[in-house]
Amino acid sequence: MSTQLKISSRFLQRGIRSYSSKAILTPGQRLQGYQVQQVRKVPELELTAITLQHEATGARHLHIDREDSNNVFAVGFHTPVQNDTGVPHILEHTTLCGSQKYPVRDPFFKMLNRSLATFMNAFTASDYTIYPFATTNPTDYNNLRDVYMDAVFHPKLNKLDFKQEGWRLEHEVPTDTSTPIRFKGVVYNEMKGQNSDVNYVYYIRMQQAMFSGTTYEYCSGGEPRSITDLTHEQLIDFHKNHYHPSNARFYTYGNFPLEEHLEAINKRLEGFEKSQAIIPNVNKITKPWNEPKSVETTCALDPMSPEDRQTRLSISYLTNDVTDTFETFSMRLLSYLLLDGHASPFYKALIDTNLGSEFSSNTGYDNSTRTSSLSIGLQGVKNDDVDKVKSTITTVLEQVRREGFDPKRIEAAIHQMELGQKHKTADFGLTIMHGITSGWFNEVDPVDLLEINKHIERLKTELAKGDYFGGLIDKFLLNNKHTLSFVMRPSENYSSSVLDEEKLRLEKKVDALTDKEKAEIAQDGKDLLISQERTEDLSCLPTLQLSDVANKTKHTILEHTGLCNTPVQWRTTSTNGITYFRAISTLPSLSDDLKLYLPLFCDALLSLGTRQQSMAEIDEEIRLYTGGLRASTTLSTNHSDIDHIEEGIALVGNCLDRNIEKMYTILAKLIHETNFDDVEKLKTLINGNASSMINSIADSGHIFARTFAGSSLLPSMHNAEIMSGMTQVNFMSRLAAQEDISEVVAKLKQIASAVLTQSSLRVAITSGEDAVESNTKSLINFLQGLPAEGSKISSKSLSANTTVFTPQYKKSFFPLPFQVNFSAQVLRGVPYTHPDGASLQMLSSLMTNHFLHREIREKNGAYGGGARYGGLNGLFSFYSYRDPCTLETLDTFGKSVDWVQQRTFTDQEMTESKLSIFQDIDAPQSVSQEGMHQFVHGISDEMRQWRREALLKVTQDDIKRVAFEYLEKPVKQNEYSTALLGESNERITKEQGWQINQWDKVIEA
Repeated sequence: MSTQLKISSRFLQRGIRSYSSKAILTPGQRLQGYQVQQVRKVPELELTAITLQHEATGARHLHIDREDSNNVFAVGFHTPVQNDTGVPHILEHTTLCGSQKYPVRDPFFKMLNRSLATFMNAFTASDYTIYPFATTNPTDYNNLRDVYMDAVFHPKLNKLDFKQEGWRLEHEVPTDTSTPIRFKGVVYNEMKGQNSDVNYVYYIRMQQAMFSGTTYEYCSGGEPRSITDLTHEQLIDFHKNHYHPSNARFYTYGNFPLEEHLEAINKRLEGFEKSQAIIPNVNKITKPWNEPKSVETTCALDPMSPEDRQTRLSISYLTNDVTDTFETFSMRLLSYLLLDGHASPFYKALIDTNLGSEFSSNTGYDNSTRTSSLSIGLQGVKNDDVDKVKSTITTVLEQVRREGFDPKRIEAAIHQMELGQKHKTADFGLTIMHGITSGWFNEVDPVDLLEINKHIERLKTELAKGDYFGGLIDKFLLNNKHTLSFVMRPSENYSSSVLDEEKLRLEKKVDALTDKEKAEIAQDGKDLLISQERTEDLSCLPTLQLSDVANKTKHTILEHTGLCNTPVQWRTTSTNGITYFRAISTLPSLSDDLKLYLPLFCDALLSLGTRQQSMAEIDEEIRLYTGGLRASTTLSTNHSDIDHIEEGIALVGNCLDRNIEKMYTILAKLIHETNFDDVEKLKTLINGNASSMINSIADSGHIFARTFAGSSLLPSMHNAEIMSGMTQVNFMSRLAAQEDISEVVAKLKQIASAVLTQSSLRVAITSGEDAVESNTKSLINFLQGLPAEGSKISSKSLSANTTVFTPQYKKSFFPLPFQVNFSAQVLRGVPYTHPDGASLQMLSSLMTNHFLHREIREKNGAYGGGARYGGLNGLFSFYSYRDPCTLETLDTFGKSVDWVQQRTFTDQEMTESKLSIFQDIDAPQSVSQEGMHQFVHGISDEMRQWRREALLKVTQDDIKRVAFEYLEKPVKQNEYSTALLGESNERITKEQGWQINQWDKVIEA
């Protein structure tokens, strides 16, 4: 608390009393049915950690007392598995489908709209399941805690809910028994989607091989081939044996009183008794091998990557028992020193040499299992180079063992830890939860994981003795028999074999059905349909009211000045001694051809180095003196005209106030001196970018689909597609295949000569009052070093299109080797300040919550789907995610437009829609984000207040009107665009009006 110097003394004194009062608790003290186990202050994180145990059940509780209004609650259970059926994952879904006190279908999703929660979710990890939420509202907190606890301890677990969320056999059309029987289910399709992500498959298969004989050799999320073996009875048994307070961990965080938490939880645990039989008895301890092992497997061939560079491999080492928290801390640091950044030995040896495109998905230190592991690997490797990569890994470890690490690199790592503790982030409580949960379920004292300074001090002592990291390398890496070589090669037959396996599995199950079972399937399909369409009485669910929403927008005090003819926005506030810098350089009107190179230009600034310094040397400076620097493209739609956009390059950085001058000096060096002629380093960057973008499609396909569909409707989306969509993925893939990149070098130099000038720049600084003078002085020097104007761009590279953007309406398809699909259908909306913007935002919420969620997720089994309205860019979009359907989902989008006009929304439904929108609007901001709406988009607090009032006033008539004007009319006139990503389909052809985008050709956005 003492570091928060800028708040009022009265508030500071009150804060100190609150912070200290928790320290009055002592071990052994009894409180609301709990016994206090330990009370520890962690000054570096400005918190007090209190661990307790529930006396009646043995449930464990960690409370983090901190002066933070974004309070967190979580309840979790130890859920290790003994098969691949995904039972904890399906149970995580099904527990949220109704409970004893709240016997409605899917109270979790319904509470999303009756709350102002800043976060609500549930997660299944390899050996635990956890249910967290966060909110700033005390009433909301009590409501959600009650719903969550009733869900986990008293769920209904109905068979139909199991079938909907897990898996089921069902006729393609549930009401028509003449249609074929199919596998359906939300989790089933979610995991089919996961298994389309080669990065995920590589990680999970490596873990299974590394930890054979333990619970970790099974996939807790579920393998599609095994999910269909899980029965409803097994699900109920798993809940009975695992979801008991004796097997539970409770986590609370924030400034709400501990005693109120304990009183409420204790009341909900009445009737439960301590039970040792509940604790899962599975093997989590890996028996060390007597000799290293090698495993090879296959994956799908990627049509977007060079066929001869799709092999993945890694060497993995079994390391320490995670209960030794200092050893865990040390191994994490060792992993950082070996692998992180341009200066790391493995980046130099594996990435800079172009042996691979980027590190494999399992690379790094992993302490999510009881015995941790460290992996070093590559993807994008040539088959002929597999042995070379393996030998290089060993050679580098031996070299590091002999030579040790540069003390400056260790100092830089410690500096990053110091900075990480000081950032005032909006989700700090959730960050802590994620950081301690895995260890906590593996018998680690969670408070030990928080005491970073204690570990740093011990580390310094060990380093002073000499050769500390060398000893770890000997023990866990060079002299370790439990070492796994894991290679995954692409196979042309992989995708077809997966489809054949599913087809055969389905045939076997259908062929084995008796007439009675067939009749049950038919009836269950109809019953589930009736259940999904039934209008329910939701009055049992707690809810907030619009009176809980503040009438006024929170005002952010900003000051606007000018330095060197450059506008500067100042946000002066308590920042824990950190300065946050952001600059936007507005771009000249560039041609689409040159815009394609802008993302690469931004990455090159922080990847190529200069003629005087290698990027490894500069990267060390960045880590030693800043919290990170970043350059990226930025797009902003005018708040009053969706056809007018600003394109720019953003520079972002932060540093401790003592390093302000150094941060600006490094930024200036990168802008003025980057060596674009370093062709080998540039090739490394291109290969890594291409690989990274390709790998991101399987996880974010709906975003790629939406961006591509929107690119023909709005100039902002057109530019987003060029710089971050499928067009950019295709462009980077083609660059990666080029041997001669001299033209690329020329383009980057052309951009460099025209951007980041005084006249194009505006700057935003967030800092404490005492850092304003230092920032002003250093910023003036930085700005004076920039050219006043940029060089003239050749007419060929300037945009020839000076006319108003003209929308075009297209249907586009991208054939990809996925087991599921991603879809988007988009329409033009209105600017931020337009009166109809608020109504369109509410319309998207109502359509999602009352129609699209039910049709796309519950009925069709997609992992996600709905409607979204971009208030800033004016794009109305329908989407689906990990969807087993294609054209059926597009039909659903169309039906939703008709549904709106026929539907009468209740006052409660209108209120819920508004609450769900204000969740995002009023979510706490990290200090670094304060004032950014104004700086980036030009949206003032007054505009935000107007938008707030408009949202609160939206009526049913407004919803019908905008649905007709912006959805129904354009749909009837075919004024919309569609994009699909997924498996080829005989119904999606050029003859049906689809534009088919093949990867060996340039994509036309």
